[in-house]
Amino acid sequence: TGALTAVLIEEGEHVEAGQVLARLDETAQRASLAQAQAQSQAAQALLVQYQAQVAQSHRDLQRMQDMVGRKLVSQQAMEQARTLVETQTAQVETKRKQIQLTQASVQSAQVQLDYCTVHAPFAGVVIAKSAQVGEIISPFSAGGGFTRTGVGTIVDMDSLEIEVDVNEAYINRVVAGHPAESVLNAYPDW
Repeated sequence: TGALTAVLIEEGEHVEAGQVLARLDETAQRASLAQAQAQSQAAQALLVQYQAQVAQSHRDLQRMQDMVGRKLVSQQAMEQARTLVETQTAQVETKRKQIQLTQASVQSAQVQLDYCTVHAPFAGVVIAKSAQVGEIISPFSAGGGFTRTGVGTIVDMDSLEIEVDVNEAYINRVVAGHPAESVLNAYPDW
């Protein structure tokens, strides 16, 4: 759902699959994407800090182990150093998971931004232009009001279907699998 900033189709125009038909206001989506990217970068920077702390704590633990062997520090001091290493290692793993979460947020924000560009789902001809720049469109029916449910209508002219109303008196002339001819009132020459 959003306000149209550009409508790039006209009635009678041929469009290709994937062609951009319209654009929605993407201000909020761009801001969400920027925020998610900033959170991801901050989490990555914090991970580097945590990794540096773990490396220092590992070095401290090795020194403690050497000093315990020479009876220069207590066993408790070494155990505290080991606990610190384990705690910081867990924090590093937690931060890695948070980075995955922030990267998923970036992907989600990118998807929402991509939704602001309306593409043709298939090749065809535009038979109706339903909305103008500035109007609000939504894939959901709003139950009245000024919200449109689409930008336009595209028809695949290679797969047209017709609905035929056959009078009861002539229904026995139509047999499944046999060719049938129908003349359209609007197009008697077809």
